[in-house]
Amino acid sequence: MTETDLRTGSPALDFPQDRTCPFQPPQEYTELREHGPLAKVRLFDGRPAWLVQGHAEGRALLADQRLSSDWGHPVFPVVVQRTEGRGGLAFPLIGVDDPEHARQRRMLIPSFGVKRMAAVRPMIQRDVDRLLDAMLEKGPTADLVSGFALPVPSLAICALLDVPYSDHDFFEERSRDFVGAKTSAEADAAFGQLYAYLHGLIQRKQAEPGDGLLDELIAVQLAEGALDLDELTMITLVLLVAGHETTVNAIALGALTLLQHPEQLEMLQRDPGMISQVVEELLRFTSVSDFMVRMAKEDIEVGGQTIKAGDAVLVSITLMNHDEASYEDPYTFDVRRNARHHVGFGHGIHQCLGQNLARAELEIALGSLFARIPGLKLAVPLDEVPIKAGHDAQGPIELPVTW
Repeated sequence: MTETDLRTGSPALDFPQDRTCPFQPPQEYTELREHGPLAKVRLFDGRPAWLVQGHAEGRALLADQRLSSDWGHPVFPVVVQRTEGRGGLAFPLIGVDDPEHARQRRMLIPSFGVKRMAAVRPMIQRDVDRLLDAMLEKGPTADLVSGFALPVPSLAICALLDVPYSDHDFFEERSRDFVGAKTSAEADAAFGQLYAYLHGLIQRKQAEPGDGLLDELIAVQLAEGALDLDELTMITLVLLVAGHETTVNAIALGALTLLQHPEQLEMLQRDPGMISQVVEELLRFTSVSDFMVRMAKEDIEVGGQTIKAGDAVLVSITLMNHDEASYEDPYTFDVRRNARHHVGFGHGIHQCLGQNLARAELEIALGSLFARIPGLKLAVPLDEVPIKAGHDAQGPIELPVTW
């Protein structure tokens, strides 16, 4: 919609919009560029919000503690209608501010460090090889989402937490129901089932400990009173859902992007050592986590605009990663680009805790996929690949491939 906002002169676009191309921002977003690094958009309930699209401005705001991530605040912005009735429920790590956020994050940082992630790489490689063996045996067609992109991160986060992978169908389905629900009733039902499962699992582990991250938290943080059972259950729920939901999309969308850019894929196949650089460009170009939601606690001057206390702020990861002031020809996928300063994992205190794990999964999954199946191609035209709605993590719902 193009109704004009009188304060900024920019169109009050309904937000979010759906992508038409799986790996490119909606055309409506790119048209906002002419209004500068910030523009006004409108949420489903009519509430106006600032859409931050400048790379420098977005990084500054994501590091600014005058912006709140407190989902429990009674007027925190609601972007997806299904979450409208969930006021007061603040999710650990992602939906709280400091000092609560810092306390929770400190407990987990050692478990997601570079050394530990290096130690899990052989396990990820074994799982990827096994999944590719199964694909090739069943071939020559497959759904790359259900057959590959989904189980890779699920196996990894289950192993890291020591959650039984035998239960993966249950928590994968409930996770999809939770993040992709059409109504608040559906989301609440899925959340309740996930919570009950993890609450029971923690209690069983108290009686029969394992050797995963969850067991470490039980033995130290829970036993010493730094966490109670409810908070530990919620932290585990966030780690389990976030630990596979975005990476599933990143693997699938990364594979699709490479298939649609054969000359770039050929560079990787000629030089497999490029995989880290390729993954960083994919994270920039595809921007699976499309935006981050914040609320201003104080007035903030940025990008020639004044964000007022109480204003809704949507920091667009996609548009920041396509800012011409930071990237030459940003709408072109170029694996030779140095894209390390992208914000695909966010920025500031809430930067993704599991980014080292996600990088390992992406590098191993995509590097192995195109090494083992060099003739991989889409089994349907690009415009027939079903993709997720604008309010979800971006990626294909299914990805039919053949070889």
